[in-house]
Amino acid sequence: MKKGARTKNVKPDVITIGAGVIDHYARSKAFELHKDPDAPAGFDTCFPLGAKLTMDELFMQTGGGATNAAVTFRNIGYACSIICRVGNDRFGQIVREELERNNIGTELIQTDKDLATGQSIILLAQEGYRSILVHRGASAALNKREISWKSLEPRWFHVTSLGGDLGLMQLILDRAEAIGASVFWNPGSGELKKGFSKLRPLIQRVDLFSVNRDEAALLAEEPPRHLKKIVKKIGDLPKVGCMISDGPKGAYLHTKCCTWYAPPLPGKRVNTTGAGDALGSGFVAGFMRTCDLSIGLKVGMLNALGVIMTMGAKGGILESWPKESVLKRVKIKSVRLRD
Repeated sequence: MKKGARTKNVKPDVITIGAGVIDHYARSKAFELHKDPDAPAGFDTCFPLGAKLTMDELFMQTGGGATNAAVTFRNIGYACSIICRVGNDRFGQIVREELERNNIGTELIQTDKDLATGQSIILLAQEGYRSILVHRGASAALNKREISWKSLEPRWFHVTSLGGDLGLMQLILDRAEAIGASVFWNPGSGELKKGFSKLRPLIQRVDLFSVNRDEAALLAEEPPRHLKKIVKKIGDLPKVGCMISDGPKGAYLHTKCCTWYAPPLPGKRVNTTGAGDALGSGFVAGFMRTCDLSIGLKVGMLNALGVIMTMGAKGGILESWPKESVLKRVKIKSVRLRD
């Protein structure tokens, strides 16, 4: 199927499940950076309350893990539909309209009569560092009872934040097992807060699992610096592989036979919002196409690089399958982890 081509009633290759929201980006040199070893990115930003600050750039874009991932799959050539929940408002309409323009199926999107469409305000400072003010709204209220489970027949379920609803995740896994579909899971903070004992039996049922290093450390109850211990505890749980992203330091992919490391690619960091979504969806799309985890990791790294170098979570997403010469730019090596 040609990129951008989609006809009604096409059975999707992939169904992405998670959030569909509106992101408001505000970039300013007035956001001062201060080093803080305890901060997630190593910096705090501050600005004086009561002051009027000049914004260097201000714009709005649709966001959320489910919509961001859907664009990756569609650009690479897969028929894709999305399950998310939006409000009965103009912002919810904008989410639907943009997905439809990208030829992504919206027939499974839920509309909440009471809650507004989720929104985020993303404050961008120098070198792409950012903080996000989140109002989850309808995006955190995805209703499993409104999903017509027996009608879902994709090759893959690509699952991101579910607002902490582990019962919904169990139903996704049940459906996947019933039809022989594969599952990728990048849990949100709501799910991660449930703790390792509750997530472990679910992780064991997914094919591919993805978290960042801090999230992996939280699950494993180990300091982030003890990567070997973290991987030992969670790395072998998923059926196929576990990916641990490490921000500007690259990403690790662990399977039951080895651990691979992909170093960061050169490029100016403009914005890190959506980089994790791009990494995960590129990884799955690459694996779907080649059945090669290392190629999947390469595609994921290239997809994430494009997002990091572009404002917004979707502008830098790969527009098509990368050429062989571009894939070769990503150098992956097998590593032995040390603490």
